Amino acid sequence: MKNVVNKMKEQEAYLEQLFEKYEIKFKAVADKQRLQIMHVLTTNGSMSVGDLMPKMDMAQSKLSYHLKILLDADLILKETQGTWSYYSININSVNHLLSEELCCLFRPANK
Repeated sequence: MKNVVNKMKEQEAYLEQLFEKYEIKFKAVADKQRLQIMHVLTTNGSMSVGDLMPKMDMAQSKLSYHLKILLDADLILKETQGTWSYYSININSVNHLLSEELCCLFRPANK
């Protein structure tokens, strides 16, 4: 009985962590400007803030704010080269947003 209780607690802890991870990701993509940033990065590849600013028609401070949210959600990657930082889509993370891992949590077992 103790093993069953421990396994249930482990499962609950795992699900709590998983839900928190996806909550951060979905909050990040629940913003039109961040979706536009992701689209620009997908279309153009790796870009610096200076490259993104004219495409987004956004001030550097506001753009940096949105990039930080996307970074924290692991939806984009940041690579520093000298004094410049370049941002790109984290394709693995984006692919997992609609993955079997997440979809299966909300599918009834008998379907």
